[in-house]
Amino acid sequence: MNNRPKYQCLIIDDEPIAIDIIEEHLEAFDQFEICGKFTKATEAIELLNTKEIDVLFLDINMPGISGINFLKSLHHPPAVIFTTAYREFAIDAFDLDAIDYLLKPIAFDRFMKAINKFLSLQTSTTKTTDHKTDEQTHVIIKSNKKNYKLAYDEILFIESLDNYVKVQTQDHSYVCYEKLSYFENTLPETIFLRIHRSYIINIKKVKAFTTAYVEIGKHQLNIGRNFREKAISLLKENP
Repeated sequence: MNNRPKYQCLIIDDEPIAIDIIEEHLEAFDQFEICGKFTKATEAIELLNTKEIDVLFLDINMPGISGINFLKSLHHPPAVIFTTAYREFAIDAFDLDAIDYLLKPIAFDRFMKAINKFLSLQTSTTKTTDHKTDEQTHVIIKSNKKNYKLAYDEILFIESLDNYVKVQTQDHSYVCYEKLSYFENTLPETIFLRIHRSYIINIKKVKAFTTAYVEIGKHQLNIGRNFREKAISLLKENP
């Protein structure tokens, strides 16, 4: 049983149905706990001032004050994922260093990308507390209409298949609709390494390697010429 503290979430949206959808999506991620739900941004001020919030799901077009102006008013804002029905605020949102910008209705697979992006940032920032850094041990992928929670240690490599990728474990292959670049930006660099335009490998699973290829399990994967120098150097550093 994992007793580490969970990430504290706050949801602000003037549409109760939108709050329900976000809450339902969050139920799939056991690292998160919802500590507040508000339909008016001003009602959340006291909680933001008295409790440490890790991530804020914030609507933009709300009566009284917009989500963007509300965020600007905060002295020490938490990480923010904007949720809105309007595309035109995206530039303003990312200018405020938003983690992501989700358009309603929010599909679960798109929500999952935002969550994985948030989790990835927690592993890479030096400001993250130790308990959160240690907590990042898996990635969630969608394959064959199911969501799979894969521990990093399960993954041997990830292979690009044009608009899809294959996530290979010791016993299974999971094909999901995603770009390889997404996993390159999401997975921790201390464990995963891009060795080819078509492959990301788990460094810890490499049994043997040359300057031309690596051996992982029963698989032999080529090392791309443009990736060779960095790949060989890192493989030598991680016996």
